[in-house]
Amino acid sequence: MLKPIGIFDSGIGGTSIWREIEKLLPYEDTIYLADSANAPYGAKSKEQILELSIKNTELLLQKNCKLIVVACNTATTNAIDFLRANYDVPFIGIEPAIKPAALHTKTKKVGVLATKGTLSSSLFHSTSKMFAQGITVLEQEGTGLVELIEDGKAHSEETRILLKKYLDPMLEEHIDCLVLGCTHYPYLIPLIMELVPPGLTIIDSGEAVARQTKAVLEKNQLAAPTKNKATHRFYTNADTSALSFLVSGPGIYIEYLDF
Repeated sequence: MLKPIGIFDSGIGGTSIWREIEKLLPYEDTIYLADSANAPYGAKSKEQILELSIKNTELLLQKNCKLIVVACNTATTNAIDFLRANYDVPFIGIEPAIKPAALHTKTKKVGVLATKGTLSSSLFHSTSKMFAQGITVLEQEGTGLVELIEDGKAHSEETRILLKKYLDPMLEEHIDCLVLGCTHYPYLIPLIMELVPPGLTIIDSGEAVARQTKAVLEKNQLAAPTKNKATHRFYTNADTSALSFLVSGPGIYIEYLDF
């Protein structure tokens, strides 16, 4: 029996990462944990985030996962060092894509929309310091956005009003790149594109994470045979309808699990 890739997030947002992994590695089995009962992680303490990340990791290891993608910016920035030091499988983390934004910007002004847990983390600040020298990084907490997405309201008027409130101050400062620092936020891209000028570049981490996952699998000789017909199991500790709306198709199984 082939070992799957494990993925966890504080809810359904990390499916944006899963989608990129599945696109690049369609032959890999996956198991996804949506910890929606505890979303959002961004408002929790470092200790709480670490505790939840350990719980998710141990459940994925019980399900025989060969590699774990921490598909949550907040969990990556607050827990991945501990996870790598204490468990034997490779971990792939997610962090805001400051580097590509810094390389791409012409106005030398970059906006970052993320959770409090990500923006206040030492990893975020060290990444910004390393890659954004000479660049103004405008940080904005996306308070309330994760909850709206979890409730199936990613395209609602309520979400539009909140997004406009968060984006307008950064646009007034002439940012030309917007980094989405939460895996839930790619589901807001259609709305964001209606609220920002056409020349603005929106950057998220999905493709880079998929490429890194592929590289680590190959380096550790963990890749599945390319002829494998993959299955994808999604577990959530909340209502399954939000997940079912985002992911469906052959080989996809969604169920409630109390974890």
